Amino acid sequence: GASGETARHGRVASGLAELERWLADQVRQGLAGAAEHDWEGLAKRLIDAQAPAAAGLVSRLTRVRSEEGWPGRLLEEYALLNLLAVAYRRRAGLPAALARTVLIRAGFPVTKEEVLTGPAVRDHWDVLGGRDEVQDRLTARKVWLRGRRTRRPALILSFAPQGQPLDASLVTGTTIDADLAYYPGAAPLRALVATRHATLPPPSGARGPSEPCGPPGVSPEEALDEVAAALADDPWTESWPLVLTGVVPERTGLGGLPLHVKAHDPWRLIAVSGGRPLTVAVEWTPQGLRPLTTWGDDGRAVIV
Repeated sequence: GASGETARHGRVASGLAELERWLADQVRQGLAGAAEHDWEGLAKRLIDAQAPAAAGLVSRLTRVRSEEGWPGRLLEEYALLNLLAVAYRRRAGLPAALARTVLIRAGFPVTKEEVLTGPAVRDHWDVLGGRDEVQDRLTARKVWLRGRRTRRPALILSFAPQGQPLDASLVTGTTIDADLAYYPGAAPLRALVATRHATLPPPSGARGPSEPCGPPGVSPEEALDEVAAALADDPWTESWPLVLTGVVPERTGLGGLPLHVKAHDPWRLIAVSGGRPLTVAVEWTPQGLRPLTTWGDDGRAVIV
């Protein structure tokens, strides 16, 4: 009820106010003293304050601390946490979509029923690729799509206990005719498949030598513009699916788009490319691109 919601807002406000004070202390004391046990304690208190998503952002600081160039990365994370705490405090003055984003980023839930009662977007969606991640005792499957007509990206998330099968209905390299319902927010990305009408047959017929294989894409410059627009709407955006056309993978290159440090050695990309431009589906992250899929001369998807 309304009283329960008000009580929760009070607890979250207290938790995020403590987070603001803690961040100010951290910056005053310097990053050298940044300690794992401090983060764990703060994350637990944020969970108690019913701000689980904010707690998750604090918990991942441990991972950042072990990365190369961690001081700069840690400051970035601190800045995003501070932005969340301040935005929550000032949410009454924010545009409605951004205010909703702030609540979701703090940990207020959105039900599937609410998502499915919202407007649906019908398109032919290219399944660009996916990745499984272990989170606590669950395995999360992320699958990225992009619409052919709308050019909108989408992230479909599914979960299963470790060892249990995950949803395998979205196959990389296929194109589906479907209605997607997006979760609310200022830069909507996560979605549910509301209605699946059909799986489209793969394109047939000869392709010209200059015709790109795979789904329609954008240049690296256009891709960066798209990511910049998403970050302007939702600064806490951590990943964004893109399809790049006319790109050539290189081991070193000036002015190129760097790969994520944890991305596999892109030997498959290099092999498929043979020095020629490719169409490549990637996941953009603040730490670099993670290649997902490319398309060979026969139009078939090659998972990289």
